[in-house]
Amino acid sequence: MKEQAATFTLGELCALVELPRRTVRYYIQIGLVDRPEGAGRGARYSRRHLEQLLEIRKWQQAGLSLERIGELLAQSKAPPLPAPPQKTGSVAVKSHIRVATGIELVIDPRQAGLSPESLQKLVDAVIQLCEHRQSKEETP
Repeated sequence: MKEQAATFTLGELCALVELPRRTVRYYIQIGLVDRPEGAGRGARYSRRHLEQLLEIRKWQQAGLSLERIGELLAQSKAPPLPAPPQKTGSVAVKSHIRVATGIELVIDPRQAGLSPESLQKLVDAVIQLCEHRQSKEETP
């Protein structure tokens, strides 16, 4: 007997990922999440939808914008592209992370080859270093 793949209603999916329905609908609208099977109250969501939403949440917690997350999702569906040439007039998308007042970390995730988890660890370490430096400067 063939096992049927698990599917979820929008309410069930939202409960699993702890997101409001409106947010999930928005992610579908902007193309971050695949459209469901069916429409209206009969729409069904698969394990793939659940994985997409969990991936989006992971990248958001790492500090990435929805725009950058969309790029990463598109890259995961397509074969990897070589890094763009670094010449005058070239365009690159970079993550700007505010570490402290006057300190910003600029990272090109494609060139750095960092996963969202690695990026978050790097950011945490830099923030910790800045806080340590600042506490030493404040101590007489």
